[in-house]
Amino acid sequence: MAVEVLIPKLGLTMEYGLIEEWLVAPGTPVKPGDPLLRLATDKVDVEVEAEGSGLFHPAVESGAELPPGALIGWLLEAGEQPPGAAAQPPPATGTPAAAGRLFSSPNARRVARERGIDVAQLTGTGPGGRIITADVLDAAAAAPAVPAVRPGAVSPLVRRYATAAGVDLAVVAGTGPGGKVLRSDVAAAARPAPASAPAPASAPAGAQDGAAHARDDAPEAQVIALTGMRGVIASRMHASLQEMAQLTLGTDATMDAAVALRAQLKEQWQQAGMPVPTITDLVVRAAALALREHPRLNASVRDNAIHVQPEINVGLAVALAEGLMVPVLKRADRLPLSAMAAETRRLAQAARDGRLTLPELEGGTFTVSTLGSFGIDFFTPVITPGQVAILGVGRLRDSVRWEGATPQRTQVLTLSITFDHRAVDGAPAAEYLRSVASRLANPLSLLA
Repeated sequence: MAVEVLIPKLGLTMEYGLIEEWLVAPGTPVKPGDPLLRLATDKVDVEVEAEGSGLFHPAVESGAELPPGALIGWLLEAGEQPPGAAAQPPPATGTPAAAGRLFSSPNARRVARERGIDVAQLTGTGPGGRIITADVLDAAAAAPAVPAVRPGAVSPLVRRYATAAGVDLAVVAGTGPGGKVLRSDVAAAARPAPASAPAPASAPAGAQDGAAHARDDAPEAQVIALTGMRGVIASRMHASLQEMAQLTLGTDATMDAAVALRAQLKEQWQQAGMPVPTITDLVVRAAALALREHPRLNASVRDNAIHVQPEINVGLAVALAEGLMVPVLKRADRLPLSAMAAETRRLAQAARDGRLTLPELEGGTFTVSTLGSFGIDFFTPVITPGQVAILGVGRLRDSVRWEGATPQRTQVLTLSITFDHRAVDGAPAAEYLRSVASRLANPLSLLA
């Protein structure tokens, strides 16, 4: 009996999946756990494994972009034909070249980029002349040796980052475990070289004429496609502002005691080999604990109802060169401060290295976004779709408080809460903000 192969739903926010490459040929016998294809989503690239046994028969070609649940293939018994096969012949796993268009598999193009191979110069040996990975590897073996990235040594997100930065991964030395190329390695390779010596004061007349002509030409605008991570951010933020009634409140939190507590913990925890909490860790801890007292801000609005979430899962926005990622601290209100410090550090580094998994990006019920490191005092964050509130955190700065007629130096930071007025009114949102500020002013409660 024919068994359907469907695009899996990889996370609550997944809207589509792109079949980058079939990993098995038509007619190949597979069993549960065998990899069938590489699937790209808006967040990660994954290998999809077979959930049953049978002879694999694809129903769509590689390069197809389909929603979760879409039929993409069959697992058949020996001699069995896929449903509808008589009416429509099965697609080939390669696409024949036509009208001068160059066809190649996504993986072949990726391998070619990593090895500095121009696929336009290759002759495809796949079905219909399609260029496949083996063609690229054969060309690389015949070409002069160049540094090559080992298969699997670069994560999909790091590959995207390298493409956006214009960095050739074939010449990037990995500093991660086993030589894995990290986002920081790509960033280092993307840095401009030191300025060279100034050009001679005089130049040939022809060169001067050319330079003058170039100055007369209007510069071309840079065009950045709203695709990939940037496209997802654009779509979700636009939808967030259109679908919600968003309002922002702000207040200053006195941080003297919190700064003193962190200094004390730094001295004690460093000696014990424990990660030292950052100011952001203290804020996230305070925000999570305050949500226990104000559960309406830990909710979502759907089906004409407010759904208060049973767990407090706090997303922490991490800025990247190509966009923004929000890894999630699961059950954040139950994490001791020491565990929270370790987990926020791990998730932030994984985001920068492109090593976040889908479970680490899903399930958020509330978000904290900080721009303090950029020198920002106050901003209006946009609510993550599916949530009803987000906390913005500004920089730690000097201020003055008055004790009678005497000015006293103090340290403060500005907190802003953007909330969906459909689910929460201004007074409860203000009470939540006051609760967070109070916990930061009396930070011993954060150690409980």
